[in-house]
Amino acid sequence: MNNTGTLTVTTPSDREVAMTRVFDASRALVFEAMTKPELVKRWLLGPPGWSMPVCEIDLRVRGAYRYVWHGPGGKVMGMRGVFREIAPPERCVMRESFDEPWYPGEAQVTTVLVEQGGKTTLTTTVLYESREICDSVLKSGMAGGVTASYDRLAELVTSMSTEELSKGAS
Repeated sequence: MNNTGTLTVTTPSDREVAMTRVFDASRALVFEAMTKPELVKRWLLGPPGWSMPVCEIDLRVRGAYRYVWHGPGGKVMGMRGVFREIAPPERCVMRESFDEPWYPGEAQVTTVLVEQGGKTTLTTTVLYESREICDSVLKSGMAGGVTASYDRLAELVTSMSTEELSKGAS
């Protein structure tokens, strides 16, 4: 695997968490891997031992998405949301909420992809409803799950060609 970086976590405001990672792939490849259900199921898994049996994505403004993960010991975690803005392959804005919230309310998730020299910098910024929620998410270990998922995403996009990703190869 050609891993070009690690996850950087910052707090642009008291209600936001920004997570940035560089991938050794074009932004078109990274965007495809982030929006095709058959590919998302291969990397958006969080810590080891989790799987994603449900991944539904209606990639259009006002389209819905639904993820369900299964983890060790029979744990189940579900999340859903609605796309607010989609500008392939550079930007996506959506709302998210969890079936059994580990934080109250909804969050707005903005993902921006910038390509330079064949590498893509992906920045995902999550805006929470309050400072307290943001603080609790930061303390939850969420960064570890994101790091594990992005490591798998890096492996996926560096191992597949543009043609394979466009077809959703497994």
